[in-house]
Amino acid sequence: MDFPAPLIRGTLVRRYKRFMADVDLEDGTRVTAHCANSGSMLTVKPDGAEVWLSEADNPNRKLRYTWELVRVNGHLVGINTNRPNAIVAEAITEGRIPSLTGYESLRREVKYGRNSRIDILLESPQRRTCYVEIKNVHMKRDPGPGAPAEFPDAVTARGAKHLDELVDMVAAGHRAVMVYLVQRGDCGALRIAGDIDPAYLEALERARSLGVEAVCLACTVTPGRIVVADSLPINLDRIS
Repeated sequence: MDFPAPLIRGTLVRRYKRFMADVDLEDGTRVTAHCANSGSMLTVKPDGAEVWLSEADNPNRKLRYTWELVRVNGHLVGINTNRPNAIVAEAITEGRIPSLTGYESLRREVKYGRNSRIDILLESPQRRTCYVEIKNVHMKRDPGPGAPAEFPDAVTARGAKHLDELVDMVAAGHRAVMVYLVQRGDCGALRIAGDIDPAYLEALERARSLGVEAVCLACTVTPGRIVVADSLPINLDRIS
């Protein structure tokens, strides 16, 4: 996924009220940017960090800028949770996710389940319909090279609900895949943070036992684009 226009570099002053961040631009201007991330952002909001913003085309938008990237321990990390669906859809279309190739149509944001929308629906006449749910991952508590990314970074009852709905799709004879998109390239695996949300870990364990597939993808992140790079193993070991 290429950013439609060059990003603007700045320095993070602070993130607050979940969806707002003050940023000093390189010309000295301080702006308030939209933070499209409802999580805790536990390890990716250090004051003084290098950040990159996109600028809205709409001059009437309340907040002109959106926070897209942050540099942590020398690596760029994507924090905008509105980006993963497009990144994964592009990778599927280009055949870069082997387990999700071979479908004739790809639709996004399709209604299903209990008043929900599936992120991506894959369909072909001779194949089971495939429901793809996507979660953004950016947390990494161990800064060491190759240490795991972790999900979730806060309690997510909504995430557990999505897993239950994927189970329902498998029970109905369809295929269901949970995709974790790690918007960074410095991780060697994905660990489910059961110490933060034990209910989510239990929901994922149950879902996998009932036929829901789980895939983790790492990304190459630059100020110009974010693209799927490699698959990562998923670790469900409980943290003591």
